[in-house]
Order: sequence, then structure tokens, then C-alpha cells
Amino acid sequence: MLGLVIFAIIALIAVIIVQLSKVSDLAAAIKGEEESKVQANNRTAFWLVIFMIVFLVMSVTSALYYKDSMLGYGPHGAASAHGGSIDSLFNVTLFFTGIVFILTQIVLFWFAYKYREQKGRKAVFFPHNTTLELIWTGVPAVVMVYLVVKGLFVWNATMSDVQPGEEYIEIEATGYQFAWDIRYPGADGLIGTKHFTLIDPATNPLGQDWSDEKNIDDFMAQDIVLPVNRKVRVAINSKDVLHNFYLPHFRVKMDAVPGLPTYFIFTPIKTTEEYRQGLKDYPEWQAPADESEPDGPQRWEAFDYELACAELCGKGHYSMRKVVKIVSEEEYEEWLATQQSFYMSNIRNTEADPFKGELLGYEINKRKGELESQFAAVMADTANVGQIINLEHVFFKTGSAELSDNSKYELDNVAGFLKQNKSISVELGGHTDSQGDDSNNQILSQSRADAVLGYLSKKGIGSNRLTAQGYGEASPVETNDTAEGRQANRRTELKITSK
Repeated sequence: MLGLVIFAIIALIAVIIVQLSKVSDLAAAIKGEEESKVQANNRTAFWLVIFMIVFLVMSVTSALYYKDSMLGYGPHGAASAHGGSIDSLFNVTLFFTGIVFILTQIVLFWFAYKYREQKGRKAVFFPHNTTLELIWTGVPAVVMVYLVVKGLFVWNATMSDVQPGEEYIEIEATGYQFAWDIRYPGADGLIGTKHFTLIDPATNPLGQDWSDEKNIDDFMAQDIVLPVNRKVRVAINSKDVLHNFYLPHFRVKMDAVPGLPTYFIFTPIKTTEEYRQGLKDYPEWQAPADESEPDGPQRWEAFDYELACAELCGKGHYSMRKVVKIVSEEEYEEWLATQQSFYMSNIRNTEADPFKGELLGYEINKRKGELESQFAAVMADTANVGQIINLEHVFFKTGSAELSDNSKYELDNVAGFLKQNKSISVELGGHTDSQGDDSNNQILSQSRADAVLGYLSKKGIGSNRLTAQGYGEASPVETNDTAEGRQANRRTELKITSK
């Protein structure tokens, strides 16, 4: 019904225009063609001037009215270190182009009014005017040179890469239809290599090369979380079509091109909470974020920085929005501690793992650090002996006293500690679970304790400082009714017997 009403209105307007045209033709026939033309020219020239005035007033008024909603004005100042220079360049460009725009409109419509056809007026022609030509050539040239030079300074400062030895955080953003994969480096601060031939949507969405140990601690993040006042380098890629990595509040915008890695560097200078507090002072932001929940959070409270795709990449283009959180250094470190490596949670010890069954370098270092902490606590208590350290990473082959290959790392650390502390003597205790015959368990535990003693002796620890004792199943630390409990009971302990 609404469509029919709109059609009827349009048809009525068309009829009115046709009728007015006929009335105009009749009036011209009555008054005379020449007089009618003069009146038409005067009328057109007059209304063109009125249109110019209304148009320019509306342009300026609307710009002032909506300025607080535009980037670079009101509460939307740049949230990055380089963003201010970009906003400044835009303002300078707007200043000059604004002057040209207003003058051009005035001259255009004023000429239409002043030089309208009138009786007795003849056009004046002149081949050239040197002064005028110098002005309209020289002034734009000077302005353009200024804008280009200023633009080059801003461009070089904004697009320069990080320098060797410079401290920064690198993350990787990979666009695809229709989302972003955000990858962070782990503790090593390095992003691992990848190759498109290794991509598996189910197990390896980025095509990471698991033989590169830099990939081991890399993790994928749902949101982009970054610390304030830290330089960030974003490596930008695409898996399918052209996308665009756009962080409007940080003045970051770079294409994500399939097969052609790009990057952008920026330094956030406002946390999300600081930006919200800036919005709080504007009335338009003091309204419910969701009109259906008038008592819910206000617009300024619900604000988040965002990553958007600024390239029309398909029907699901709208869904590529991702939240960006800028936080303090302390909050960032807390967030990092909650993230888990993609390799460790999805690849470790699977068939896809090239290091299956092996200890990784960071695991070895981690175990060493844990053991050193326990030894340090023992040495700090100089008054007492008898403290026990559980050698959590000493393992034996099933039903045997043969040490597993990975046990050497733990025992090498023990040997190093004993060499550094020559006054310490220790007992190596072997324990089993309750499965099997008691006497066999006793023999097995003694054999395992002897095996550990033998390994440490080969590492140069004197036999006068070492004793081995098998306890069988006599000293459980957990119940033997569960697999987890039995595993905890099968252990090797180191007890300080003298200092």
C-alpha cells in the first residue's frame, strides 16, 4: 500500500511539472519570446544565488554539527602516537581545499548571476592575462608543494619499519572470509614461520611449520589485546581475497593482500578506559547503548576500539569486526599468563608433532628452574636436614629399573646442584605403587634407586655422599585406588641426609 501511495505522489509531481511547462509556454507566447527569456534568465540567476547561499550555509553548519562524530574532532582524537600527525595533515589539507571549495562556489554562482543574458550587453573576449595566469598557476603550485612535503614527512614517519635492536611487540593478523586470525608470539617474542601448503582448516589454520621451534609458544587470540605506550608491529596477511586491516581510532589502515605480506607499526597512547572517559563528557554518549535496555550500560561505557575490514570482501564482510583492547602493562602481562600455545593445546605429542616424545628446550629450562627453586629453599633452611625433593621428571621403563632417555635432564640438574654444594649428602629413595607382589615391588624400588645412584656417580658425585634406599609400596602419597594416585606413588625422591 505504501508503495502505491509513493507511486501516486511521483506521478502527481510529474503531471504538475508538465502543466507548469505548458503554462510557461503560453506565457511566453503572450508576452513575447525575448521578454520571456530575459525574465527566465533573471529568475534562474536569482535562485542560483539563493541556492549558493543555502548550500554553503548548510555545508558549514552540518560540518560543525557533526564534527564530534568524525575522526579527529571532538572526543575522537587519535589514540596512537602517529595519529596526531595524520589528523594534522588532514586539517591542513581541509583548510586549503575548504578555501578553494567556498571561493569556487561563490565565483561559479556569482558569475551565473552577474553575467546572465541582458539586453544591450555584449561578451568581452581577451586572449590571455599574464598576471591572472601567474596567480592561478603559482598559488596552487606553492600550496601543492607544501602539502606534498608535509605529507612526505608524515608518510615517512608513519610507514617506517622498526629498527634493529628496537623494543616492540609483533603480532600477526591474517584475514579470510569472514574473520581474522590473530597470532601472538610466546615468551621468545618471535613469530614462527608458516607456509600455505601446510594449511589444514581443522588442525593448522595458518599453515604453521611445527618443525620451527619459534611456533611452539605462539598462541591465537580471540581479541586483540595490547599494552598502552608500547610499539606494535602488525604483520598483515590474507588467505583468500583482498581485505583491509583498519583500526580507525589509531589511524591504521593497510591492505591484506594474498601472497604479499604487508605491515603497519603504531604505538597506542590511550587505554580503552581512558578513551571511554573522554566520551563520557559528550551528551550524545550519555544514552543507553541498547535502547531495549534503558537501565543498561551507556554508550560510553560499552565503547570498544575495533578492527574492521575496510575492503568489500564478500557477503559476510560485516562479520570481520574484532574487538581491540588497550590495557595497562600489568593487565597485559596478566592476560598473557592466561593464554595457551596453539601447539601445546592442539599439536603436542600428536601425529602432526615432529617432536613427539621429545623434550623441548623451554620444557627443559622450565624443569631446571623448578628444581633449582626447590634446592634453593632447602639450602635456605640451614638448621634442618631431612627435607625431601620429589624428582618429578625421573622415569623408568615399565616394570624395569632402566631410566628413560628424558630422565637425564633432571638427573643432570641434580648432579650440577650437588657439585655446587659439596657439603651435602643425599639419600635416593625409590617408591612403587601397590600393584603386584610386595617383595617384587621392594626389589624394583631398590633397583631403581640404585640406577639413579649409578647415574649420579658417573656424573662425578662421590659415592660417600650418596645412598640408595628402596621403599617399595610402603610409603604412598596418594591412594592406590586410582590410576592418577598410583602414578603419583611411583616416584623417586631425594632426601637431604647431611649439610
